This record gives sequence, structure tokens and C-alpha cells, in this order.
Amino acid sequence: MYFKMRKIILLFVFSVFLLGCKSNPATKLDMKSEVALKGNWLITNVSYPGSDYIKVTSFNIAEAQCFIGSQWKFVSNNNTGEMALNNSKCTVYGSHITWFINKEGNVVLKFLTEGVKAKHTTSGYVLKVANISENSFQLIDTINVGNKPTEVVYQFSRI
Repeated sequence: MYFKMRKIILLFVFSVFLLGCKSNPATKLDMKSEVALKGNWLITNVSYPGSDYIKVTSFNIAEAQCFIGSQWKFVSNNNTGEMALNNSKCTVYGSHITWFINKEGNVVLKFLTEGVKAKHTTSGYVLKVANISENSFQLIDTINVGNKPTEVVYQFSRI
């Protein structure tokens, strides 16, 4: 009886161990795309339908058009970076970031508050990444305008 119970317990522990080591497909990374984004970038354009008369606040930081001219640095080996708004018509803003690209082609992005670790930052953004080339790519945020999904496209160019 003792050996039978011991076998059952060992089998249970081994099963839990195997299941615990299995990777979650939702958190797998697209390393190839991450390496493609490595480096320094400039947002050259922000576009969305109705941009002439609708104001959109991006990332709860500033009006979307303020991001034109912003500089971004993506470090792929540790998924960190920095961004800086420097549009002369807008408030200056800068932040460290953490980011990764999942297998679905989405960038998961967090803006970090000074002195707060990334694991303690609970809010972030999920954007589609598109049209990656050696010198450009796009991040696409889907927002709700008048109960309709609308895409805000951030065009990046390599510096």
C-alpha cells in the first residue's frame, strides 16, 4: 500500500512538473521581428481617419500628432528601450519602455515610471506591428471612435 501510494504521488508530482514546464503559446516571442526593430527610430507620421477634426490622445501621454518627430530606441536582447517626445508644439516627455513582439505580431509595450520596475507596472498597450523592413515599420493601435474601431498608424523610420 505504501509503495502504491508513493508511486501515485510521484506520478502526480512528475505530471505537475511537466505541465509547469510547458511554455504558454500566448507568451512566445517573435524574436526575428524583435531583432528587426533593434535600433533607433523616428516617428515620421501618425495617421487615422478624421485626423483633421478628431483629436486622439496616444498612450495617455499626448495628442497623437505630438508623436511626430518622437525618437524611440528598441533594445532587442533585453526588450527595453526609451522614447522621447520632442515636438516643439507639444509638451516634452520621455520614458523608459519595455516591449516584446508576440507570435501574433503584436507589440506589447509598457511605459515605465521612474523608480518603478516593469513587473510592477500593470498597464500597457498592445499594438499590431506591420510592414517591417530594414528602414521602416508601422505600429497600429485600434481605438474606438463613435463606437467604431479605428486604426491609428504610427510610421517609424530608422535614424
